[in-house]
Amino acid sequence: MRELDLYRSYYCGLCEDLRESYGRFGQLTLNYDTSFLGLLLTCLYEPEDETLEQTSCIVHPFSRRPKRRNQYTQYAADLTILLSWHSMRDNWEDEQQIRGLAMSGILHGAFRRARERHPEKAQVIADCLDRLHALEKQDTTPDEAGACFGDLMAELFAYRQDMWEQPLRRMGFYMGKYIYLLDAYDDLEDDAESGSFNPLLPVRERMQAGGSDFDAYVRALLTMLMASCTRAFEALPIVENIDILRNILYAGVWTKFEEIYAKRTDAASREEKKPEDKALGDEDPGNEALGDGDPGNEALGDGDPGNEALGNRDPEEKRPGDRALRNRDPEEEAAGQMFSGPQDNQI
Repeated sequence: MRELDLYRSYYCGLCEDLRESYGRFGQLTLNYDTSFLGLLLTCLYEPEDETLEQTSCIVHPFSRRPKRRNQYTQYAADLTILLSWHSMRDNWEDEQQIRGLAMSGILHGAFRRARERHPEKAQVIADCLDRLHALEKQDTTPDEAGACFGDLMAELFAYRQDMWEQPLRRMGFYMGKYIYLLDAYDDLEDDAESGSFNPLLPVRERMQAGGSDFDAYVRALLTMLMASCTRAFEALPIVENIDILRNILYAGVWTKFEEIYAKRTDAASREEKKPEDKALGDEDPGNEALGDGDPGNEALGDGDPGNEALGNRDPEEKRPGDRALRNRDPEEEAAGQMFSGPQDNQI
């Protein structure tokens, strides 16, 4: 629990930086990816200006929570605003979501302030997202689309030009590809139904036609990406709180994948049983409930609304170009994702 409590203190510190710099609406953009980045840079550079305070907040009004803040949690807060504004704007322009229009308007002033603090980072974010949107209008590959978001994350991980810039860039690049393709994997069924772009859809069609295991392919692909990410991480001279970071990178980031994988494999198993169940129903009238027509079995199909979002994404946010720009859970759930990963191994 010590590691979890320490992580939460940085998570709460990021939330406080968002509130202090960008107001209550800024706090709504709090997410896992930038929280991890703030913690990573803190452990690498070990700032001397870190402050620790215990205060209550609107989410925990009856308890005082420790909040650790420094220049790197502030940097993470600025990036959170930049990424969130682009996500909200794209939700309006591409999906006509009223929430996206409202939030992009509300956050526009915060976005301008964050852009003034980090003009180069803001420009790279805009350029990479424009390039990604252009690729999504073409017949691009998972590698090309993922690399585009990887370039974006590489720039964000490179806090300064020093001897650790290149390992940080490599780490950010592979983590960005992992995040993008994991979200694509999560959105497969929704994108197939809506006709939205998803770089994994053509791959799945080809592999299924050839009798190959698509889900095993995705697991192997994501494993290779995280292996490259952790290889770059291990090159960094981090000592302080390294167990927390390793817990996240080697276990926590896989929690979301295991949820998606379990959902998909369970659905596939149920689909395979349907013909047999129908035959049983035909032989014995008393077994009619086992047939396809049983309303009680409708929830077993892919169309079950309860199965649409085991993850933390907003069900309305279907644009793949916004992958990994979406907000994560509140504090306990986000921390749980990192520290309650599966026994074998997403920012």
